[in-house]
Amino acid sequence: MNKILLTTCALFCCISNYAQENTIDGKELFGDMQARHIGPAIMSGRFIDLEAHPTNNRILFGGAAGGGVWKTINGGATFDPVFDEHAQSIGAIKIDPTDPDKTVWVGTGEIWTRNSVSIGDGLYKSTDGGNSWKKKGFEKSERISAIVINPQNNKEMYVAVMGALWGDSEDRGIYKSNDGGETWENILYTDKSTGAAELIIDPVNPNILYASMWKFRRTPWGFESGGDTSAIYKSTDSGKSWSKIHNGFPNGKLGRIALAIAPSKPEILYAAVETESAKTNGLYKSEDSGSSWTQLNNDFGLTVRPFYFARLVVDPKNPDILVKGGLYGSISRDGGKTFQDLGAQHSDIHDVVFDLEDSNRLYTATDGGIYRSWDAGTHFEIVENIPVSQFYHVSVDDATPYNIYGGLQDNQSWYGPSSSPGGIEARDWNLIGAGDGFRVLKHASKPIIYSEMQGAQYVWRYNTVLNQSKNVAPPAENDEKLRFNWNAPMALSIHAEDRFYMGSQYLHKSEDMGDTWIKISPDLTTNDPKKQDLESGGLSADKSGAETHTTIFTIAESPLDEKVIWVGTDDGNVQITKDGGKSWKNVVKNIPDLPAFTWVYHIEASVHNPGTAYVVFDGHATGDMNTYVYKTTDFGANWMSIATENIKGFARNIQEDYEQPDLLFLGTEFGLFITTNGGKQWSHFTNNLPEVAVHYIELQKRTSDLVLGTHGRGIIIVDDISPLRQINDSILNKDLHFFETNSGIIDESSGFGSTSRETEFVGANPSSLAKIMYYMKKRHTFGKMSMQILDLEGNIIAEPVPGKSKGLNIVSWDYYRKAPKVAVGKIPSFVVAPKADADTYKVIITKGKDTYEHMITIKNDPKSPISVDDRAQNKALTMQLFNSIEDLAYLGYRIDATIDFLKDDTSKNAVKFKEELSNLKSKLVITTGDRYVQEAEPELREKLSELYNEVAGSFDKPAPVRYSNAATYQDQIDNNWKVYNAIEKKYLPKLNQELIKANKQELTLDSKEQFLAK
Repeated sequence: MNKILLTTCALFCCISNYAQENTIDGKELFGDMQARHIGPAIMSGRFIDLEAHPTNNRILFGGAAGGGVWKTINGGATFDPVFDEHAQSIGAIKIDPTDPDKTVWVGTGEIWTRNSVSIGDGLYKSTDGGNSWKKKGFEKSERISAIVINPQNNKEMYVAVMGALWGDSEDRGIYKSNDGGETWENILYTDKSTGAAELIIDPVNPNILYASMWKFRRTPWGFESGGDTSAIYKSTDSGKSWSKIHNGFPNGKLGRIALAIAPSKPEILYAAVETESAKTNGLYKSEDSGSSWTQLNNDFGLTVRPFYFARLVVDPKNPDILVKGGLYGSISRDGGKTFQDLGAQHSDIHDVVFDLEDSNRLYTATDGGIYRSWDAGTHFEIVENIPVSQFYHVSVDDATPYNIYGGLQDNQSWYGPSSSPGGIEARDWNLIGAGDGFRVLKHASKPIIYSEMQGAQYVWRYNTVLNQSKNVAPPAENDEKLRFNWNAPMALSIHAEDRFYMGSQYLHKSEDMGDTWIKISPDLTTNDPKKQDLESGGLSADKSGAETHTTIFTIAESPLDEKVIWVGTDDGNVQITKDGGKSWKNVVKNIPDLPAFTWVYHIEASVHNPGTAYVVFDGHATGDMNTYVYKTTDFGANWMSIATENIKGFARNIQEDYEQPDLLFLGTEFGLFITTNGGKQWSHFTNNLPEVAVHYIELQKRTSDLVLGTHGRGIIIVDDISPLRQINDSILNKDLHFFETNSGIIDESSGFGSTSRETEFVGANPSSLAKIMYYMKKRHTFGKMSMQILDLEGNIIAEPVPGKSKGLNIVSWDYYRKAPKVAVGKIPSFVVAPKADADTYKVIITKGKDTYEHMITIKNDPKSPISVDDRAQNKALTMQLFNSIEDLAYLGYRIDATIDFLKDDTSKNAVKFKEELSNLKSKLVITTGDRYVQEAEPELREKLSELYNEVAGSFDKPAPVRYSNAATYQDQIDNNWKVYNAIEKKYLPKLNQELIKANKQELTLDSKEQFLAK
């Protein structure tokens, strides 16, 4: 399957009186609306797999945990995304060694199984180097850990399926294809809880395969790695039969095992083995193709978090050089006897690739992006243009431009602007927290920002003016243990600016920005001791706090009634108080068709009705991948599901529109879904928006921008969703309908923009242009279709090209009129178009015999200090110079046209006529040299154009010297016209007489009106 196919979406407005419901699918509904990516890339995000081209060291692919596949063709200087239309969680990438320039395979689903991993949806193949992809099965695999291709026969290939993380599954093990991936057979299977963690092939003898099988399971409150079924298997007959190769391993259960083969000496194997004892954990080596193993060491760097760091890589030319992924990464140059840490880079190294020709050059995949080293891992530099940051939450303020706040997986907490001169750069982002960042909230009026790190270990109240922070986390009372979720909930009140909520198992409230706290609830969770304080990790203890369970996860104070507060817990309770916390009621049992104890991921309290709320449940952590979205209008007494079959992925967040109650936005594991009819039908928004996990959605009220916090592609914004508010059945019945839009604001900024280097990511700014938005019932395919913008006197100001698509079309106007015609010279002369006035304009679309009219308004920047009188003076001089430029252009036209007419005439009269005209032309425009090494002195056209550009390109009152120069240049134009007229009078009559006598056509020239109209 390629892209998810959406059913047509019926758009129905609740206030519509029409019985018929029209249908329109997502692409047509959203039309020209586009998402824009603003990063950041300063902290990038987790990469889990790297794949080097086998013959071209300039080409490398990287697979991100939640940000898709990225490719470099310049040796890692920059990377570009090549997998945006598919699941963004990547498990393995493999370049076909027999067809490396064209055939690439991708297995989806992250294999470093932390609690916040995303999921995949199968195996994909590209036959054009990554430009396009087709799904080749394994839809239920969830996680693919390795892809192996016989280097002598690419029809023979293998896939290692790790499988489901949160439950049992039969879709696990090693699969083989003998027809290039068209059909598959499971050739190594253990049981429903044991998956294939690694698969490698002997580079010399492709009949030999090694597989690492791993028993594992994660729950919301724990993780288990290891069991009797974890093992290393070997096949010498292309997978027909397998045998364990454990000679030298300790007895007992095994956990995750990392495997590597030495490409230059394939009888040497390395294995990082998780066992039941810290003494027997560590690196094992075989020098006889796995027949026997010897433990070399158990350094911390080799044994830390084996579920998260299970990648061994051997130098392609030297079997004694190998690297183990880990907290800092470990490198050995003596065959694994000793190791040292890799050089400074972001912690948590998951994969390493050596350059084909030079082992001093290597690349690493880390929790903070891709790094490269030129000195064998001693020093590293980050690739600066990969925005795959993993946000958990986002919030916005009401500044201009507004700021966006959020916390990142393993990359701290930040805020940055929604726009910035030249684009949003790394320098625009500000650090406001440490550790794993989660919720970040800005105080409504004070220079205060709240941020947190995992498990509410710290909750910072940061004063941005004083540069001071204070930990204001709610303290425990009487030595009672508070259970804060790894992703602890915080909320600010819109009724009292200093009111601050946090949730543990209790709801805590502060009225003084966190200085003091009170509990306003009992334990609102199930308080199930079987899900609390358990040992986690399995064979290797891994109790970081990420599995703290039976906690409050979401808090929603009603915007309409401060006494109404909703609370959702990670163990499935939906609690509500209508008296500010004095009493609470658990209403989850009123929700139909909801499995018990399903995680309450988000509650959205309505801005339209105090009894209305939306709740999103996420069951994936118990193996339930269904979508659960419910609505109540009576404080939880009754609920209805608003999830439909055309939503892809389990949901995490829902956002209600502030103006149209039936307009809702839903974030799922595979992107953004939008309904305009209260959930009857949903459409997948895919306009420049990958199938990335959308963890949080915020709507900026002033701009109507939809701000997405994605777990893999940073911050993504859909600018101005206001047209979607106007969709109803009446509009869908019209042939063409104009949407009401906000006034365009003329941008007066003229700074110097970006300081970023060519290799840095720069986030896109929103467009500052005026938008003309309209819906068309059908695509315009036959006949003429045009658009004109007219002032109120009927003068044509601009003629943009109209969109002709079915659905929503967006045409942008840059506020400019037509530029003046300029005299032709040896080199071009560039002039700006004059600005349109802040005013109301008429838009006319002519579509065949039909015309449609609409009014739009543009305004000056309200912050501008320029007066109305100053603007009028600027406009007057601009248009005076505009006319002068066109006057000179017409003079140049007459000269050029006459010379061209006489080009073959060698009569004495004609030769002199051309000579004198050429001499005149040389005084009007540059006729020699070029724009670089033979720059000529400016002539009248160049001087006049420069003056015009200076005046027309500004907004304020012109300086007196501009007026005197304008008069000087106009005098020169007038004098040159006199010279031209004298030359023409001297030669033209005689020339025409000669032409008439010779029965030839006389010289005729366009009038000025005709010339300017062309």
